Amino acid sequence: MLRFVPLVLFLAACNGDFEFPETASDAVATYSEIVSASYEDSLSSAQDLDATLEAFVAAPSDSGLTDAKDAWLDSREPYLQTEVYRFYDGPIDNPTDGPEGLLNAWPLDENHIDYVEGEDTAGIINDITQTIDGVSLESLNENGGEKNVATGYHAIEFLLWGQDFSDDGPGERPFTDFMTGEQGTAANQDRRGQYLTVSGDLLVKHLSQLMDAWTVDAPYRTNFEADTEGSFENILTGMIILSGFETGGERLQAALDSGSQEDEHSCFSDNTHRDMIQDIQGVENVWQGSYTRVDGSVVSGTGIVDVVAELDQDLADRVTARIGESLSLANALETPFDLEIAPGSPGNARVQALVDSLSAQEEVLTEVFLAFELAPDIPTE
Repeated sequence: MLRFVPLVLFLAACNGDFEFPETASDAVATYSEIVSASYEDSLSSAQDLDATLEAFVAAPSDSGLTDAKDAWLDSREPYLQTEVYRFYDGPIDNPTDGPEGLLNAWPLDENHIDYVEGEDTAGIINDITQTIDGVSLESLNENGGEKNVATGYHAIEFLLWGQDFSDDGPGERPFTDFMTGEQGTAANQDRRGQYLTVSGDLLVKHLSQLMDAWTVDAPYRTNFEADTEGSFENILTGMIILSGFETGGERLQAALDSGSQEDEHSCFSDNTHRDMIQDIQGVENVWQGSYTRVDGSVVSGTGIVDVVAELDQDLADRVTARIGESLSLANALETPFDLEIAPGSPGNARVQALVDSLSAQEEVLTEVFLAFELAPDIPTE
């Protein structure tokens, strides 16, 4: 895949003489507060989703399935804003026990989980020799291939919506797929319901792990706030990789190049446009040092923008303008995203404009790295 990363990024090196502005420590502390609040919101929303899934499986109905879908969509809003905390081996994606791959792994091969068109007996659900519990599903996640996703938001999404065969709407799994007895459709309805509720429980478990790591006085958070310069570099790393490599490249450019809805980030629910918006919103939250919680209250303090402005006001202004432009272009995407990426669609230009803006966003954030004499490790593929 073609990437945006400027070569100069890899040539920068710290000379050891640079002095960070005093506001940097305040910005790191504000970042910790925002991380904690957004993970708390993500956990609370996941708990609501988990309860809704339990209620639906206990008494499957069309309205219950709608409630479960709505709860899933609600749960995505705060979580997507946390993706900017990735890419520096923090609690979310450290190589030892980071749960990111169990929470939000994508893309997903549907037949690893359940039946698909033409394969009625596919998946863990239809393999009655497989135990369905938390330990088993965690062990089966990405087992045999990175697309063999068994847990997390997208596994739940697939179970609620099913495969998406529509050009202008989401998947249409019937609620009867979870109804046992003569009215049930597909096989192993009880196992499908069990899989859904276990997946909800795991979502809560893994988000609780992140909440615990970032709570006040937790060892990780304490150490993070004590290392101002290292943490400032980590914060910037999350911003730049999410902007260019992940959102602009892996999620948008890949889908635009293929023109296939299979390459959408949330292809079953057609919620991909919100993925793009909220990922960029997360970058803006960190930049501005402000996060609006799901209850409408605001957590705010010293932002990265304030630290950069102390060093170079023009650079700070250019980053602010570019993030604002990217957010505006993300909001301009039309739904469903399937049609935006369809070959020859007028939506291609809107997607490309957002990709280009995120590339420019990556470049101007690179200037911030260089201004602070930092040399982060940015992936190229």
